Amino acid sequence: MSKALIIAPSWVGDAVMAQPLLRRLRERNPELVLDAFAPSWVAPVLERMSEIHRVVINPFAHGELRLKVRWEMGRSLRRDGYQHAIVLPNSLKSALLPFFAGIPLRTGYLGEMRYLLLNDARRLDKQALPLMVERFAALAERPGEPLQRPLPNPHLSVDAARQRETLDKLGLSPAKPVAAFCVGAEYGAAKRWPARHFARLAQLLAGDYEIWLLGSAKDSAIGAEIETLSAGAATNLCGKTDLGEAVDLVGVSALAICNDSGLMHVAAALDKPMIALYGSSSPGFTPPLSDRASVVTLKLPCSPCFKRVCPLGHLNCLEKLSAEQVLAEIGKIATA
Repeated sequence: MSKALIIAPSWVGDAVMAQPLLRRLRERNPELVLDAFAPSWVAPVLERMSEIHRVVINPFAHGELRLKVRWEMGRSLRRDGYQHAIVLPNSLKSALLPFFAGIPLRTGYLGEMRYLLLNDARRLDKQALPLMVERFAALAERPGEPLQRPLPNPHLSVDAARQRETLDKLGLSPAKPVAAFCVGAEYGAAKRWPARHFARLAQLLAGDYEIWLLGSAKDSAIGAEIETLSAGAATNLCGKTDLGEAVDLVGVSALAICNDSGLMHVAAALDKPMIALYGSSSPGFTPPLSDRASVVTLKLPCSPCFKRVCPLGHLNCLEKLSAEQVLAEIGKIATA
């Protein structure tokens, strides 16, 4: 039995974009058993990928070395008998575990002086592989082989029974189609559409949709502000779900309105009609990978700046993007 370990990214959206890689690995070897090493906050996304057999929880905080613990964990993984490891993050630390585990073949891109840790070290051609999803998927091919195109979009599975449990837990029983507003953005404020715009859009959609505000506990205050400004047109669920439950709720929805965030990539992988709102970031590297996604960006001269907070202090790239403009885009995808 062939076994491989995927060292997964620590960002939800990046983890979603690893799914085409997993699919290609299984195409090449249908008997391959794929495990993932990932932080607990990413695990629910990986668990919704049919290719993943098991998620081994990564206990290390971002930037944390803890070399002795990594060595001990690597040694403990030796008994699992992995023949291949694919390291998706570009850090030195991420390549240590498969090296300590003695995994014979260790694949990843060169970076952070980790040449000795990877014995299948690839040089990244950014022009040939402009998208992150392509860079991940190319690691499924043998050295020198081209990426197989067209690349399928990422896909997550949902379970109806689990969705019902989540709805029951939260006391939700929608009488109308649901519009999921994914209002957070872990990267920073320059990726978040203003609360008043979300609230105005909720009021414009309230006649046709139930509006659910989704996000982490960090987004609870933003969700509460949107709920108040919308005069009750939106229901704040931020911080009331874990990631798995949020995936369930996006799966129930008929429409998703998302900042450039992990939940945006989740909605795309669930193939939901969606509007993706871009401010300081660009869809040129990590777009929502779905034929049903529409990207909305004002393309101002100062954007994308890729900053966490607007360096000019005005956030015009999102402040000037009105709810009415987004509503017009919803009309287009609804009739497509």
